[in-house]
Amino acid sequence: MTHKTLKQGGTFVVEPRRLPKAAVEDRKGFQEIYARPAQTAAEAQASRCTDCGVPFCQNACPLQNNIPDWLRLSAENEAREAWRIASSTSTMPEICGRICPQDRLCEGSCTLNQSGWDAVTIGSVEAWLGDTAFENGWVDPIRPAAERGESVGIIGAGPAGMAAADRLRSEGYQVTVYDRHDRAGGLLIYGIPGFKLEKRVVQRRVDRLAEGGVQFVLGCEVGKDVTLSNLRDRHDAVLLAMGVYQPRILSAPGRGADSTVAALEYLTHQNRRDLGDAEDDGWHMARGKKVVVIGGGDTAMDCVRTAVRQGAEQVTCLYRRDRENMPGSDREVTNAEEEGVVFEWLASPKALLSQGDVVTGVRAARMALTEAAPGERRGIIPVPGGDFDVAADMVIEALGFEPEPFAAHEPNLTLRGDGTIKVGAVSFATSLPGVFAAGDAVRGASLVVWAVREGQDAAAQIDRMLRARTEEVAA
Repeated sequence: MTHKTLKQGGTFVVEPRRLPKAAVEDRKGFQEIYARPAQTAAEAQASRCTDCGVPFCQNACPLQNNIPDWLRLSAENEAREAWRIASSTSTMPEICGRICPQDRLCEGSCTLNQSGWDAVTIGSVEAWLGDTAFENGWVDPIRPAAERGESVGIIGAGPAGMAAADRLRSEGYQVTVYDRHDRAGGLLIYGIPGFKLEKRVVQRRVDRLAEGGVQFVLGCEVGKDVTLSNLRDRHDAVLLAMGVYQPRILSAPGRGADSTVAALEYLTHQNRRDLGDAEDDGWHMARGKKVVVIGGGDTAMDCVRTAVRQGAEQVTCLYRRDRENMPGSDREVTNAEEEGVVFEWLASPKALLSQGDVVTGVRAARMALTEAAPGERRGIIPVPGGDFDVAADMVIEALGFEPEPFAAHEPNLTLRGDGTIKVGAVSFATSLPGVFAAGDAVRGASLVVWAVREGQDAAAQIDRMLRARTEEVAA
């Protein structure tokens, strides 16, 4: 049966949605759980695209990826051309294909999904294209057509910084990336577990940047090891792309200095173990423990699933709203439920229970949703007499992140009320001449795909500024 015949008959009916993943009993380690599709399977899934007149999938993608085009080419055995189109709008398709919450973005807006059918496996095909491209040498090295004399300093080697470095170096700029950690990749390396994103996938992107001439200065914290003023003197432009890493703290009676574990600290240590950078010393290990994770975002899902793999006796997630109103990906919740995580929906932590210095549990209040005001999210109120206790030997706080006090060492940098950096609506320019900002440092804690988009857009604005300045000087 040809592709054309399938299209006429409705491929999405003939070929069901398939997204193979490891059986629950096989999810013991930190390898990715979604199996890479064979070429024929990837082509078959791509062929399910209905070529609808209005590409809702593309509109829902922060990168505005040309999804229908590369799906069609993938289905027609034109993977190399499909890769060319996919990589024209994204500096890391194989990463976004793995970790984007497609159920809330492209796949959630797929016409098939909206019509009661199963959505096209867009993320799976995107990741397959990227892996195939790397394996076949289709990922072009960064070789600028001409070198430019201007240099750009980028603070932060996470997704926004990497995306900007890729675009700027491709234009011939001399790019140096500064990061406080001992490896580049930021959240992609240290925050996201291997069962969602294996580190080799990130490392090959870092390697491509380094081989293309991007300089990495690691173990360098701006404000401590070097000042922003130093970097402004050293470079023609500076991009602030350091993300947000300061955890929100649980405000509840019984919480002491060592009674809880911060989510990112927990995930970072496990990722360092996987990378061979830390001893398996039992620090922040869930093995044999009753673990309670507080929060309902993707970071909370990463924590509960990590605790399962560490051998926790019991893992419970407390979230103050219901499943429908949680901020995390439904796909990740499903994976966690399959792996044995217990969800206590509509449950808000009220106090930590302890014996001496040892945490023994969490007291939670049962909540109810209120009616939402126009344009606002539904609120929550406590249910009278609804308090209950959950046993815990280890409590992990996954309540989100806030910007670090960057202005403490740069008082002339204008911030918004929430501590994020204020930039121009389109320019990404800050209040400091020649200094730009992008990603979570501007948006607040958000999705990797948005960081990639803003890193690319900020790079375009930096390029425009530097070229205009050069032209003015030359005139």
